[in-house]
Amino acid sequence: MQRSLTILYTSLLGICLGSSSSFPSNINIGGLFPTESHEYEVFRFALSHHQDIPKLVPQVDMVKMGNSFSMTYAFCSQFSKGVYAIIGLYDRKTVNMLMSFCGALHVCFVTPSFPIETANQFVIQLRPELQDALVGVIDHYGWTKFVYMYSSDSGLSVLQKVLDTAAERNWLVTSVNVETMTEASFLKVFQDLDKRKEGQIIIDCETERLTGILKKIVEQGKNAKSYHYILANLGFLDIDLTDLRKGGANITGFQLVNNSEPVVSRVVQQWLEFDNKDSKVPKSGLKYTGALTYDGVKVMSTAFQNLRKQRIDISRRGNAGECLANPPAPWGQGIDIQRALQQVRIDGLTGHIQFNEKGRRTNFTVSIMELAPSGPKKVGYWNEDEKYVTTASFMRGSNETYGLQNRTYIVTTILESPYVMLKKNHEQLVGNDKYEGYIVELAAEIAKHVGYQYKLKVVSDGKYGARDPETKMWNGMVGELVYGKADVAVAPLTITLVREEVIDFSKPFMSLGISIMIKKPTKSKPGVFSFLDPLAYEIWMCIVFAYIGVSVVLFLVSRFSPYEWHAEDYEEGGEPQTPTQASASNGVQQGQTQTQQNTNQQSQEQTNEFGIFNSLWFSLGAFMQQGCDISPRSLSGRIVGGVWWFFTLIIISSYTANLAAFLTVERMVSPIESAEDLAKQTEIAYGTLDAGSTKEFFRRSKIAVFEKMWSYMKAADPSVFVKTTDEGVMRVRKSKGKYAYLLESTMNEYIEQRKPCDTMKVGGNLDSKGYGIATPKGSPLRNPVNLAVLKLNEQGLLDKLKNKWWYDKGECGSGGGDSKDKTSALSLSNVAGVFYILIGGLGLAMLVALVEFCYKSRTESRRMKVSTARAAAASAAQAFHCSALDSGASAPYTELQSYGLYANNTVKI
Repeated sequence: MQRSLTILYTSLLGICLGSSSSFPSNINIGGLFPTESHEYEVFRFALSHHQDIPKLVPQVDMVKMGNSFSMTYAFCSQFSKGVYAIIGLYDRKTVNMLMSFCGALHVCFVTPSFPIETANQFVIQLRPELQDALVGVIDHYGWTKFVYMYSSDSGLSVLQKVLDTAAERNWLVTSVNVETMTEASFLKVFQDLDKRKEGQIIIDCETERLTGILKKIVEQGKNAKSYHYILANLGFLDIDLTDLRKGGANITGFQLVNNSEPVVSRVVQQWLEFDNKDSKVPKSGLKYTGALTYDGVKVMSTAFQNLRKQRIDISRRGNAGECLANPPAPWGQGIDIQRALQQVRIDGLTGHIQFNEKGRRTNFTVSIMELAPSGPKKVGYWNEDEKYVTTASFMRGSNETYGLQNRTYIVTTILESPYVMLKKNHEQLVGNDKYEGYIVELAAEIAKHVGYQYKLKVVSDGKYGARDPETKMWNGMVGELVYGKADVAVAPLTITLVREEVIDFSKPFMSLGISIMIKKPTKSKPGVFSFLDPLAYEIWMCIVFAYIGVSVVLFLVSRFSPYEWHAEDYEEGGEPQTPTQASASNGVQQGQTQTQQNTNQQSQEQTNEFGIFNSLWFSLGAFMQQGCDISPRSLSGRIVGGVWWFFTLIIISSYTANLAAFLTVERMVSPIESAEDLAKQTEIAYGTLDAGSTKEFFRRSKIAVFEKMWSYMKAADPSVFVKTTDEGVMRVRKSKGKYAYLLESTMNEYIEQRKPCDTMKVGGNLDSKGYGIATPKGSPLRNPVNLAVLKLNEQGLLDKLKNKWWYDKGECGSGGGDSKDKTSALSLSNVAGVFYILIGGLGLAMLVALVEFCYKSRTESRRMKVSTARAAAASAAQAFHCSALDSGASAPYTELQSYGLYANNTVKI
């Protein structure tokens, strides 16, 4: 009995050993990976962690993605070697070929590549489908209008799901294929969003392409708070979001690998320590595609261990046949391996791993991430049962200035006097102490008001910032802000439209405009007749005509006015008596005989002192302010004299005042006085700073003069553009007046105050603009800096700083040779009023003289009982007698007697 039991035990043991020995101890698995790929390195790492029996033996072929021939050759090669399953990657060009081979030959293909819609059960898809989770996030944010950027490299299944949902819920979705999108179309997408004031964008791409798109977004300055991006990618932590975070953009994404799990952290640390000497690619962190590859190896190892425990014979004896045979010969044990792989239930680096009957991941959980000011934060999760669940522990934008005091900000600036200059002993100093100037002090004041630490950094290329028309890349300080190399720009940076589109500006801390700088012309030598310069030549001509006109008018009113006529007595053989000595009789003796009772016969004559020469002499004496021995007696004559004296007072005073200025200010003859003068000539070249706002102003201007200037500057040979302001100033100084430099007025005024004092600003400013402090789009520094600038302006500190660095430290005196200090001759418009007064006075005098003449004629006609016309004719004959051309002319007594007028009458004034 005991013997029979021993025989039975031995037989059963033999059966068991025979069954176990039928399962192979080494399992050949194939691998299809791109050369030096991250997934291949993780594949090697995973194999080193799974050495249990049955041992997985790799048969790897390096393939070229996108090449169907290479992939076909590698697949058939591995099938002929008798591999039990294959793990690897595919793309849109090779996925259909692989699906066909796997379905026909019953070879399982385990892949971390993007999931696809297929009925092929031999494809085990490690990557979860994202479309349901994405729709859940869209619902959570309440989006109804958004742009969907996708890449057909990763299939269109997610896009199709989103579009189907959009049709059901009346969403407005604009789909854009990033593979066919040009630079222009990329810009147009964001321009349309800006016009509609929308900024909701979904980006569905593989990590490599996604990184390139995010870089473009940063370059265009579209990483501001007004934009919200959802990254339809399962590796949120694999993406460098530093530049996006600086702009303050709202970024939401998905994370498949939970790095906070201890098991995951341990494996990641082992991965970083794993021997990577065979790879030329530097060791990097474990990406989510690498984690999927690691889990793929674990799934295959678990499946084959389960098959071994179930004693299922999967050995491949002999040649399994050609993969290209027609008809194909499927592998009989392939269905068993497929079932074993689908039945795996494990927890891996990517969470719970489970497959449905179609080989797709199910019962998985993805984390929902957002980009907080301090870095990526988990705000929720999504799974098939609970859908979207919020676990947010922070509120976006709740504290914009969070951490301002806890970091040192990079302040980019540019070496430009007097804004930023190196101190004389800068080699012995470090940090911000090496610099001095207006901007250095302004940056310190702003940092003090805002409350942050900063480090001054001079821009590497020495440019302010312009966009290259070919590469579309920004250079200078603007580029430093756009690409995240600096946090704020404190510099003489002009606020312009194109810059405002990619960065934010504060309120202007200095107002200015484009001005013209030329070499100071040589001083003109005074001429022989330079004393005439205080008055314009037309004034001198008007004075001459006024002198002659006043003299003639004085002569005429004296002729007409009877009060300018007076009697002079002549005794026989004696000298004429003066009017005060003559005893005149006031009545007119009528009907008396020729005999007179007085023994001393007297003859009386009417005289007028204002002949033409005396009138000229009176006017000249008054103009020279020397006076004259005669003066008018009549009201009309005194009016003429009064207005002439007033005229001479104003003219002489104006001449004297302007002459003093001409004697104290040296005059210079400038060949250019305005932009119009520059545009009209070609002898003097002119240009601007290259890659600056001044050049951009002329390039974009639609004003005819500026367009003409831009056409000249653009076509000039040699180039009229300079790389730095110092180069432009030196070119002005060395060109001997043949080059004019167009620059900001503030810099022009400063250089004019610097030795050797040989430049000057001419004309007015061509435009009006301002300097502002720049920050990246959406930066938390924007509002605090803006408030600091306004506060400094209200306190008067900005004006104080400008006076300190411009004028208090000037080297050329207060004048500086500016064209505004030149004294110009008085023009006729300056003294036209006094000429009007003179002309009005002369007219009034002539009118008064006419009234006096008429009144006297009427009075005499009544007294002499003659007609008024006859009396007027007699007076006119007396006034215009030929002897009146002599000074003190007398009217012939006999002629007056014939009219019966003034016969024995003397006029007493």
